[in-house]
Amino acid sequence: MFNKKVLLVALSILLISTSSYGQDESPIPQGDISLDQVLEYALLNSPLIRQSQIDEEIGDHEIKASLAGWFPQVDVSAGGNYNIKLQTQVIGDQLITFGQPWNSNVLFQVNQTLFNRDQLFASKSSKYYREQLEDAIENTRINTIVEVSKAYYDILLAGEQLNILKENIGRLQKQLQDAKNRYESGLVDKTDYQRASIALSNEESDLNRVETSFKAKYAYLKQLMGYPDELDFTLVFDREEMISEIYMDDTEPLILENRVEYQIMQTQQTLTEIQSSYEKWNYLPELSANYRYNWLYFNESFSNLYNQAYPTSSVGLTLSLPIFKGGERNHRVRVANLQVERGAIDLQNLGSQIRTEYEVALSDYQSSIYEWENIRENMEMAEEVYDIIKLQYDEGIKAYVELVVAESDLRTAQINHLNAIFQVLESKLDLQKALGIIE
Repeated sequence: MFNKKVLLVALSILLISTSSYGQDESPIPQGDISLDQVLEYALLNSPLIRQSQIDEEIGDHEIKASLAGWFPQVDVSAGGNYNIKLQTQVIGDQLITFGQPWNSNVLFQVNQTLFNRDQLFASKSSKYYREQLEDAIENTRINTIVEVSKAYYDILLAGEQLNILKENIGRLQKQLQDAKNRYESGLVDKTDYQRASIALSNEESDLNRVETSFKAKYAYLKQLMGYPDELDFTLVFDREEMISEIYMDDTEPLILENRVEYQIMQTQQTLTEIQSSYEKWNYLPELSANYRYNWLYFNESFSNLYNQAYPTSSVGLTLSLPIFKGGERNHRVRVANLQVERGAIDLQNLGSQIRTEYEVALSDYQSSIYEWENIRENMEMAEEVYDIIKLQYDEGIKAYVELVVAESDLRTAQINHLNAIFQVLESKLDLQKALGIIE
């Protein structure tokens, strides 16, 4: 006996430790992390993802609860009475008193549904409710990927803008010092020095604006990811790899069934049709079987009430056939049919909306690609123009104002190029979502 107890305790400890090990949370990424790591963490810890998973679990239990009616329903009930005045009745020429002052009973009964329209509806619809729950999670997953990716790109864009601004500030600081030296040497008037000072001040203001926006951008990304506020990370990326992923096949045809929203509405339409059938089943009978075992107790005194039981038992069938309900069933059937018609219109309208969304996303992606390619050429020319004017200014051929204009054009071209890159990436995400091909 002792060895058996020891063995049982050891097995229990092993099972508990194994279960605890299996439930360890995934490690929280810190330091430098990529988009793949961000998405991997978000798809496990995003509040919206976790909520949808809980919703699925709730829905699963609700489905199981609705199907439980097919199983035997077992009940036990008990009751007791004290008859203050016993029943009396005249039989022949005698007055007979019936019953005992104290009586009680314990009833055990089993009911088994054999045919019931509610249970039939639950059986036919459970499959489609589960599909809806799965599609809802998939829809949340897709939206999480899109929103998290866009927030990631937003931070990268701000980071690249920050690098450009710092680079420009370095050039402006050198130009300011050169202008100051020339002014102090009497080669030029103070306007060049003043212009350089103004340009540097403006650039530093832009730098401060971008730097202060980082905290809010990171907070938003953490919110989407479900990332702990007290921890931090830094986003990293490979620019060349990112640019290589800009292009996609924009000739891929739109297939409505690839969109999870369309799948959800198709499933809903199927459920509406089942609901219509359910209302028509109002004319069907209901059949159930039952078994009852009843322990009866009665006695003159309460102390002896449960000394002797007088059991009874029965088994039987119950058939219920609805005949007339004032026309209620006809109206409910009509309502259900109208809902099916409305659902078909909703499905058709959603298809039109998806096609419009696709056309808009395709147009945005194609125009973003075209704009990015043009802006990239403009940036390359702006770099070339700036290098030439800077060289000419150093040799005294060009005026400082021309250098300032070239500097401004270069910075604008660089910022526009960055904006164009990330605009293409975002429009690509929107097009993939419109096509229903985000994985």
